[in-house]
Amino acid sequence: MSTDTAAAVRAGEELDQEKLTGYLRDKIEGGGQLTIEQFPGGHSNLTYLLRTPVREYVLRRGPLGPVAPKAHDMAREYMVLKAVHPVFAPAPQVFHLCEDPSIAGAIFFVMERRRGIVVRDHIPPELAAFPDYPEQVSRGFVDCLVDLHAVDIEKHGLVSLGKPAGFLERQVRGWFERWIRAKTEEIPLMERLIQWLTDHLPESPAPTLVHNDFKLDNLMLDASNPGRIEAVLDWEMATVGDPLVDLGLILCYWRQPSDPGGTKASLTTQPGWYSREQLIGRYAEKTGRDLSKMKYYEVFALFKLAVVLQQIYVRFHRGQTQDERFRHFDKRVHNLIQQAVALI
Repeated sequence: MSTDTAAAVRAGEELDQEKLTGYLRDKIEGGGQLTIEQFPGGHSNLTYLLRTPVREYVLRRGPLGPVAPKAHDMAREYMVLKAVHPVFAPAPQVFHLCEDPSIAGAIFFVMERRRGIVVRDHIPPELAAFPDYPEQVSRGFVDCLVDLHAVDIEKHGLVSLGKPAGFLERQVRGWFERWIRAKTEEIPLMERLIQWLTDHLPESPAPTLVHNDFKLDNLMLDASNPGRIEAVLDWEMATVGDPLVDLGLILCYWRQPSDPGGTKASLTTQPGWYSREQLIGRYAEKTGRDLSKMKYYEVFALFKLAVVLQQIYVRFHRGQTQDERFRHFDKRVHNLIQQAVALI
C-alpha cells in the first residue's frame, strides 16, 4: 500500500479499544468514541489511525517485545515534535503523550493526521498521473531537507534537543556500542569499518536540526502538488548536530541504475529521478556547505543502517518476535557492511 490509507489492525498488534477509549475520553476531541485502524509499512514502531466523530488522529507506539536501550523512544519523539512543529510546518502537531504502558502496551503519543501520498515500494496511480513527478518529488525532497537544516536553532531555542559539541564522534561511538549489544556473530569487516570511521572523523559544519531518518518513505507528498512535502514523519531519532549525517543517509537509500545489489532496489532507479550527484549539487547550491567529505557520511550511513537491521534481526534471532520479514536480515547486514568497506 502506497498512500496514507489505514486498514484493519494486524493480528497480534491490537490495542485494547475499551481501555484506550476510556483513557483518551477527556484528552482529545471526541476521544470517548474511537474506532481504530492501522497504517501499513515500517519494521518497528506501530502506527494507528484513531477516528472520532470530531476528527482523526494518529497514535504511535514502540514495537512489540523487548527493544534496544534508547531505541523507539516515543516520549522523546513527542517532545521533539512539540518543539519543532511551530517552526517547521512539515512536522506534525502533537496533542498528548501517555507514559503509562498499561494503556496501549507501551508509551505512546497522539498527533494530528496529515493526508497525502506516501511512496513505498511502487508508484501509486495518483502520483503517476503527474507526467514529471520524478523530477518534482526529487526537487521537493532535497528542498525540504534544505529547509529543515535552515531552521535557526538558536533563535527558536532548539539547541537543547541535542548536544552539538562532539556530535559526530559521539554518534560513531554510540552506534558501535549498539552493534556490540546486538551482534549475533563476529564479522571482521565490521571491525575494520568501525576503525576507519574512528580514524577519519571529519570536522563538522555548524550544527542544525538533524532528522536522522530522512528518506522518501518517511515523507508525505501533497496529493495536488507532489513537489511539496505535506509532512515529514518518524522523528524519534531527531536531534541537533551535523547536518551532513542526514545527507549521507539519503545517499545510502537513494539508489541509481548503476548501483550493485545490497540495499533494496529503489524507485529512484527509474527514469527521471535525480541522481545522487544532482541531489548533492542542489543541496550544495542552496546551503553553501562544503560537501568534499561526503564519502565519510555515506559510509557512516551504511554502517548505521547495518546496525539498525541487526537490532531488528537480533530480536528475531532470540525469539522475541516471530515476524518472518526479519528472518534474513542478517544477510542484508552483511551486504551493507560489504558496501561500506567497498566505498572505503
